Amino acid sequence: MPTDLHCRACGNEYDAGPDEPWRCDCGHALDFANEPLPEGSPPPFERLDTRRGLWTFFEFLPVSQQVSLGEGFTPLVDAPDWDAQFKLEYVFPSGSFKDRGATVTLSRAVELGVDTVIEDSSGNAGAAIATYAARAGLDAEIYVPADIKQSKLVAIQRAGARPVRVEGGREAVTEACLDAVRTGDGWYASHAWNPAFYAGTMTFALEVAAQREWTVPDAVVLPLGHGTLFLGAYRGFRALREAGITDDVPRLLGAQGTGYAPFAAELQDNRPEREEPGAELTAALDRDDEPEAVNEIVDGIHIRDPARREQVEDAIRETDGDAIALGADAVEGTLDRLHRAGFYVEPTSAVAPAALGEYRREGVLDEDDDVVVPLTGSGMKTL
Repeated sequence: MPTDLHCRACGNEYDAGPDEPWRCDCGHALDFANEPLPEGSPPPFERLDTRRGLWTFFEFLPVSQQVSLGEGFTPLVDAPDWDAQFKLEYVFPSGSFKDRGATVTLSRAVELGVDTVIEDSSGNAGAAIATYAARAGLDAEIYVPADIKQSKLVAIQRAGARPVRVEGGREAVTEACLDAVRTGDGWYASHAWNPAFYAGTMTFALEVAAQREWTVPDAVVLPLGHGTLFLGAYRGFRALREAGITDDVPRLLGAQGTGYAPFAAELQDNRPEREEPGAELTAALDRDDEPEAVNEIVDGIHIRDPARREQVEDAIRETDGDAIALGADAVEGTLDRLHRAGFYVEPTSAVAPAALGEYRREGVLDEDDDVVVPLTGSGMKTL
């Protein structure tokens, strides 16, 4: 039977089904009522059967495998120029880490007997949901900004989904999508709200630990918009600790773009001034007399009102984490470095490696800290 839902904020519970709500009556996001954990010690990585991809970790997942393209176990490679390891999330079937969430979300849709899924997205999540809806044989409508990149629009259309272009900002796209959900046009397969999506992104942490022989790094630096990967990583590392597989949860450090940085702004308002902050960060956060310049390069994380803001803030606090905002120059320079090093990623993917350098300059990370950074989207998406 599909797992029921509950609200962590107020305790409300909801039965699973195609008509289940997309959020609690109190306005907060819903999560699964039961979050399974495996028993016993895991095998060494070389003995782990990874042929099921991320579904290798089915014992952690409250959804049964129904829809898959073999996704998961993306490479974890050394990046000596950054003194870190990069996890190459851009090699997924649709070209981004969002496939982690899409395979689990569409699997739940099939479990529930859903006919049509609806999503709102600036690109990658829409392409992932469209791709896995096609694999599942379900209809999909993807609400997108009117100025969506052509490469991402084509990915949605060629998967057979119907893109619905909406004029205005990201908030207008979401509101138009929710209007369709409210009128009963489909099941909301939201990468921001649907708990199945976060069950999928949780597998990022499980793979990192497995690929490191069941150890975790000192820190993980991640892009941070809605917090889809950030919160999923936190839940995965926490689940590993609760299962007794690992001893620690790494520090989770977020990377945002100036102009769309609610987490970085909140932390800046509530922290004592850091010693000798980098010039880029000072310029980004110390503008009291003028609007903050928008970092247009990282449009994939242009989110001003994150769906699970309180949960992400809890994850930052509980891991002794942080979030900073970077301007366009720092990200663009890092993007060039990544391409020259053989990592062909889209611009938003460069924000986390750029933040890694800033965190080290500030002393938030020591030079010898063991750090993992995901590279989240393919450069093919910018063609």
